[in-house]
Amino acid sequence: MRVADQESVKLLAQAFPKLDSLRRRVLTAMLARTTGNWHLLAHRRMPDEAKADAFVIGPTGVFAVMIAETAPDDASFQSVMRHAEERCAGIRDYRGQVLHGTSIHFVLVVPGTGNGRGPRGTGPYWTLAESELRKLFQRDAVHLTRRQVDIIAKQAGERLAEYLPMKIGMAKPDRDTAGLLAAEDLTADQISAAQLRPFDAWLTFLHPQQQAIVSRHYNGPARISGPAGTGKTVVALHRLRHLARRSTGPLLFTTFVRTLPAVNEASFRRLAPEVADRVEFVHLHAWLRRLLENRGKSVKVHSAQVTTAFSKAWSAHRELLEPLERSSEYWRTEIDRVIKGRGITTLDDYVKAPRKGRVLRLGTNQKELVWRFFETYQDKLAEKNLHDYNDMISIALDELTARPLPERYAAVVVDEVQDITLLGLRLLSQLAGDGPNRLLLVGDGQQQVYPGGWRLSDAGIPIQGRGEVLRVNYRNRTEVLSFAQRFDATNQVDDLDGDQGVALLDAESANSGGETRAWRGSADDLRTELLARLKGLSVPLGQTALIVFHRRALVQCTKLLREAGIPWLPLDEYTGESDDKLKVGTVHRAKGLDFQAVFVVQFPHREPIGKAAEEESAELRGRQSLVAATRARDFLWWGIVTDSGS
Repeated sequence: MRVADQESVKLLAQAFPKLDSLRRRVLTAMLARTTGNWHLLAHRRMPDEAKADAFVIGPTGVFAVMIAETAPDDASFQSVMRHAEERCAGIRDYRGQVLHGTSIHFVLVVPGTGNGRGPRGTGPYWTLAESELRKLFQRDAVHLTRRQVDIIAKQAGERLAEYLPMKIGMAKPDRDTAGLLAAEDLTADQISAAQLRPFDAWLTFLHPQQQAIVSRHYNGPARISGPAGTGKTVVALHRLRHLARRSTGPLLFTTFVRTLPAVNEASFRRLAPEVADRVEFVHLHAWLRRLLENRGKSVKVHSAQVTTAFSKAWSAHRELLEPLERSSEYWRTEIDRVIKGRGITTLDDYVKAPRKGRVLRLGTNQKELVWRFFETYQDKLAEKNLHDYNDMISIALDELTARPLPERYAAVVVDEVQDITLLGLRLLSQLAGDGPNRLLLVGDGQQQVYPGGWRLSDAGIPIQGRGEVLRVNYRNRTEVLSFAQRFDATNQVDDLDGDQGVALLDAESANSGGETRAWRGSADDLRTELLARLKGLSVPLGQTALIVFHRRALVQCTKLLREAGIPWLPLDEYTGESDDKLKVGTVHRAKGLDFQAVFVVQFPHREPIGKAAEEESAELRGRQSLVAATRARDFLWWGIVTDSGS
């Protein structure tokens, strides 16, 4: 028997002479871990069906441990959960961050040898066989410093007076804990910067402005808005965990941004592995496609063929529409984001419809011209039995209205909601259904990277009294934030429903320091400058991204990287997992993500467009530039290419 085990047995025998054998064995094993940076609080009068047997606090988080032969009934577990969350909620670390009740992990330890696969989810807690207990201490990456652990343990001991703090003397780490304990030597600054895994800084603590939203009761749809970097998605993920613990059935996290679901699913599995299998993370169009396939609805969406159909329709109508606006993309946006995006099905409705975000004013006669163009486009799709993404949403909305899901989602969270069409919002409202805490919309109008717009009230989603606005930027260091605030990105913004919002220009900064660099030159010079900067970067390449604004630019930059032998990964394939590859993609794929260092390359815009399209395009480029700049936490390099090069 190891020295730590011997001392544990002795201490437990003195403090708890009448313990049953199972609890004695489990507590002995946990107490032996306190030779390092772990703390144990044991219930003085266990067993108590309404309270956890023990709390374990260490580098990977806070755990409320139940020890029993069988699983607790629902009422007993709810009592254990309420007690733990209420007593521990509000613990603060040295930076003023707040430990939210949902940050506590609940674990049931049962006798036996287990299946060898580690923790198993059985509702809102894990089940660990006694022989698997060591996995509890190794399950996550370390994200709390020794200082934070000690602070939590001290405050928890004060709040949990019925628990006995237990810790044995320091000893040399044994072989199976040495790797874990070595990680504890990370400094507070290294951890707070979250240099390797950005979400880890938020696994246990939230800032005071955020934590109240996580557990707030909303009697209808709710909205979280605020500038980039204010932690909207972090709050949404913590809230998902809170709701999962208090409901049955599946939950849904969806977004219009294709890259976000996989990244946020990986974050959520670190945050709440015990309920992760109940939360579905999926891109909106992928969810719709699956629904329609399961219901035998044939929907053929082929982007290249849809573009061909649009081009043929444009050829037939360009002579009449070019005098109004020469850019074909302007009219494609009119169809995608106004006519079909708003679910308009008649010319009369189109004539009456608002066109929020559109500069060109159209009278009735002009709208009739656009409508005939739209009808030709629809005919061209029908000839090839094609649909576009708006059609997919429309068909799915009709399907859900006629036949709702047999099992409704307990809650639906929609991230980056500002880029979803109005028709998509109506579908998501139908999907969530009525009732408290069922629909949460998360977004920021200033980060809209697609043209057009709406108000939530246009979709019939009432949020009066249920809107939250976050104001403090926790992501970007001061120098990076200051650089991003220079962009004229419609700095007078609303909160997604017409009320005054908070623009990035008015956001408060929480992190000092940072570094920015600006460069301007030819495409030929870009190769030398960019490669030199990448190769001389002190930040890990795996925590660095290269962002561009158009697919053409993406082709040019990836060719350059490939020739230079720099390993890179398309943002389309990024899942949030750690690697040593530069992440590369357009701003549309970078939305919602963040990296320690970001390189932005801006090529000249060559497409001939008219006055209205240019004005809208300038506004859109400002918003897209803001999004690109705010992806950087510590370092931002902004390169402007002045010509196309050879």
